[in-house]
Amino acid sequence: MSEATRSYKAELVGVFGYPVAENPTVVMQEAAFEDRGLNWRYLTIEVRPKDLEEAMIGLRAFNMQGINLTIPHKVTVIQYLDRLSPEAELIGAVNTVVRDGSQLVGHNTDGKGFLQSVREDAGVDPQEKRVVFLGAGGAARAMAVELALAGAAHITIVNRTPSRGQELTQLLSEKTPSEVEFVRWQGEYSVPPEADILVNATSIGLFPDVKETPPVDMASIRGDLLVCDVIPNPPQTAFLRTASATGARTLDGLGMLVYQGAIGFQMWTRVEAAVPVMRRALEEVFS
Repeated sequence: MSEATRSYKAELVGVFGYPVAENPTVVMQEAAFEDRGLNWRYLTIEVRPKDLEEAMIGLRAFNMQGINLTIPHKVTVIQYLDRLSPEAELIGAVNTVVRDGSQLVGHNTDGKGFLQSVREDAGVDPQEKRVVFLGAGGAARAMAVELALAGAAHITIVNRTPSRGQELTQLLSEKTPSEVEFVRWQGEYSVPPEADILVNATSIGLFPDVKETPPVDMASIRGDLLVCDVIPNPPQTAFLRTASATGARTLDGLGMLVYQGAIGFQMWTRVEAAVPVMRRALEEVFS
C-alpha cells in the first residue's frame, strides 16, 4: 500500500457501563478483530448514569460504529437511539447499538446468543419444548422472548417478586405464541416433571459468590432435563455441578456470552466472527 492510500484510522466500538472495569468483552472482541485482520478497537468506557446522554452524543461525534450497553444503561439508552429492532422493542432493552448510516439502531443480542447456545452447544431445538426460567430480570426477559419466538410451547416464569414476574408473563402472553404462566418463588422450587429446559436467569452463583446456588429442589431434576445457567464466571457454577451430579445435561453461560458477542461483531463489521477464537479468549480470562 502506498503512503498516499495508507490509512491509520481505526474503527471504534466498545461498551458503556457503570461499573465496567471487570467487563471482559474487550478480550474476545479484540481477539476476533485480530483474527480477521480488522483495524478495529473495542473500548471499555465507564459512563455514569447522569452522563449517558453526553456519551451517546460523543459516540455520534466520533463516528463510532456501535456500542454495547451493560448495567445500568440497557433501558435508558433507548431514548437516545433513532430506532429499535423488533426484538429489542419487544424486550424493552438494548445491549448492542449499530450505526446504520447516520442512524443508531438498538438491538438485543442476549436472547439470541442464548438461543444459539441451546441449539449449537446443547443440540436442543426449543420448538415445542416446555421451559422454566428462574428469575424475571433483564436476562430472563431477553431469553424468554427469543425462546418464545423460536416456538417454545410453554414458558414458566418463577420469581420472588410477583409484580416483575407477572409483568414478564403478561408480555409473553400478549406478544408471543407461547403458553405462559407465573409461579411465585417461595422456598425451594420443585421443577415440574414435564419441563424440558430449566434456566437459572438470576445472578446467584456469580463470582465471587461461587458457592451459592438458587433454591431449587435438586431431587426434582431429572436426567433428561437440560439445565442452563446464564452466569459466565465461573462457567461451571455450583448449580450446574450439582445438576450434573444428578445426571442432568448442563449448559453454561459462556456460550451465551460468546454467541451474543459474535452476533454483535458481525452486525458491526459485516464480517463473520470466529466464534472458537472468541471462546478461547474468554476461557483464558475465566480459567
